Amino acid sequence: MTCSACASSIEQSLNRIEGVASARVNFATSRATVLHDGAVGVDDFRATIESLGYSAPAEIDRDAAEAARQADLWLRFRLAAVLTVVVAAVSMIRPLRFEGWEWAALFLATPVVYWSGWRFHRVAAANLRHRLVTMDTLVSVGTLAAWTWSAVVLAADVDAEVYFETSAVIITLILLGKWLEVRATRRSGEAIRSLADLGARTAVLEDGTEVAIDDLAVGIRFRVRPGEKIATDGVVLEGQSAVDVSMVTGEPVPVEVRAGDEVIGATVNANGSLLIEATRVGADTALAQIIRLVDEAQGSRAQIQRLADRVAAVFVPIAIAVALVTLLGWLVLADSGTDAFTAAVAVLIIACPCALGLATPLAILVGTGRGAQLGIIIKGAEVLEDSRRLDTVVLDKTGTVTHGRMELVEVIAPDGDGDELLALAAALESRSEHPIARAIAAQSTTEGTETDRVGTGRSVTDFENRPGFGVVGAVEGTAVVVGRRDMFSEVGPEIEQLAGEAEAQGRTVAFVGRGPVGRVPVAQGALVVADQIKPSSAEAVAAFARQDLKVMLLTGDNERTARSVAAAVGIEQVRACMSPDAKAAEIARLQAEGHRVAMVGDGINDAPALAQADVGIAMGSGTDIAMEASDLTVLRGDLVAVADAVALSRRTLATIKGNLFWAFAYNAAAIPLAASGVLNPMIAAAAMGLSSLFVVSNSMRLRRFGGRAER
Repeated sequence: MTCSACASSIEQSLNRIEGVASARVNFATSRATVLHDGAVGVDDFRATIESLGYSAPAEIDRDAAEAARQADLWLRFRLAAVLTVVVAAVSMIRPLRFEGWEWAALFLATPVVYWSGWRFHRVAAANLRHRLVTMDTLVSVGTLAAWTWSAVVLAADVDAEVYFETSAVIITLILLGKWLEVRATRRSGEAIRSLADLGARTAVLEDGTEVAIDDLAVGIRFRVRPGEKIATDGVVLEGQSAVDVSMVTGEPVPVEVRAGDEVIGATVNANGSLLIEATRVGADTALAQIIRLVDEAQGSRAQIQRLADRVAAVFVPIAIAVALVTLLGWLVLADSGTDAFTAAVAVLIIACPCALGLATPLAILVGTGRGAQLGIIIKGAEVLEDSRRLDTVVLDKTGTVTHGRMELVEVIAPDGDGDELLALAAALESRSEHPIARAIAAQSTTEGTETDRVGTGRSVTDFENRPGFGVVGAVEGTAVVVGRRDMFSEVGPEIEQLAGEAEAQGRTVAFVGRGPVGRVPVAQGALVVADQIKPSSAEAVAAFARQDLKVMLLTGDNERTARSVAAAVGIEQVRACMSPDAKAAEIARLQAEGHRVAMVGDGINDAPALAQADVGIAMGSGTDIAMEASDLTVLRGDLVAVADAVALSRRTLATIKGNLFWAFAYNAAAIPLAASGVLNPMIAAAAMGLSSLFVVSNSMRLRRFGGRAER
């Protein structure tokens, strides 16, 4: 395709096929997306497209096809440029003219018009059979009219100007513009190609056999040596290492992994040797999902683009009508066939809607590609528009503002037996999967007590989990209770004071007591656990403020902890003790008040709120359900990346608006000038090419988006 009118004509033809519910054609990605009832199929769509003079190969390497098209344009341009320089020189510089120079100009201009410009004529003729007009129609009609006029004048030996140089220069300039355009579009697609190139090509199995990546299946075990790429998504069975995940998530700090941790395919093992069991392969891997989401986003259509498409669909017929009116007007008013013809051709050339067609899809292509490089996956062009209108950001606490991992930070034991209390509590908590229990047991392991996550050196009997309160049981014959105050007969004043101070700081306290079996013990100490705030959370909240976004913290945690965390990062509005349904209801309440709301979360409990929000943003460190319910995924666990996503969306929409303004302004100003005879066809061709190059270069500026909320 050569312009958005081409895309519109293909789209209209596909939508006319019986059984097709809707068809969208994206000019920038050269892709058609068709929703149909199954009574028709790909062969029918391909036949329709080919009947219009285009091609839709069954199997195609997109990068190779774009490279081939670029090479073909370059070849045709080079031939045209050499011949056109000679034609233009003898036609426009009188001292260079010789006897019969007009015939030489005809001889040199003909291959430019009919070979270098053949594609314009072929597509224009095919569209004409379907009563469709595109940019190719304008170029073909304009150049053939100039060449035919000149040939007739020369053959009839009429004393009139010839325009061989006009037709040759127009073809040459447009080919140059198209070559530059294709080259820039290929560069804008580098983000998704570089993502595809990240994956490993081979894997080394547990027995040392090397196999192709396509031969891996779920459950197969493979080894990854230091410096090698992890072949596919999996879980570590043996070994410990640091893994560089920057190529997928953009996170610069390597992640420490050990047995039981999940790893992402295409990331690089930094130092240790790992034995990994494949859990996802092929199209199911995280990298494949990222590529699919980016590809779909680049092929999607923003609402603002639909306006441009509607304009482009009627623009070419209007341009042809204006050219005919210009021709007749000059003939009637000026009585000059030469001037009339020149002005009409100039109108046809200047009206080519190339810039209009590129304005939106190219900016989306570059913007979403740059987002992917920064670890920001935007699911569609509509998300860009919704992000621009946001005025409120609602943040979940755990896993979003905080790390989402509870850690034991303090042992309160006034009697000095903290190690023993921790060991007893850890023995009991090793039977529980609660986050607080895991934090206590894990910390006890690192402190060298007799507890681990598999079992304990101390026998545990009569274990009972009391949801919402704590756990009870007997450790080697001694009754042990770990949990809330309510589970104890008494809490000493010193323990109560220290526990209250810890809770005031937003930490969670689990009291510990022991005594004879069958009696409610007295609390003899307390274990303080906390979910640490991410270092970048305060920076992110400040960035939201600079973007004129109000920030609210929405969490299921208690009021005291929620407000402590909010105060630490600079959030004023807090809603605590919120269930998943309550979170979604709060989002709905804000929307009912007229706010445009983004919800940022990472857990299963955030999914309803993510779906309810105008823009749902999932942290990539969270669950698959959260990411499925969201519109935008931030692969890093860094909240600043959310502010980056908003900034990138706004920059992309601003670029689209700038492109559309100048595309409309160019045509609005240039067509009257061409019709009045101020612009001749050669200047018109150059101006048309420059307008497209402006749109391309303006869109490519998005590649320089640096992130960190643009500071």
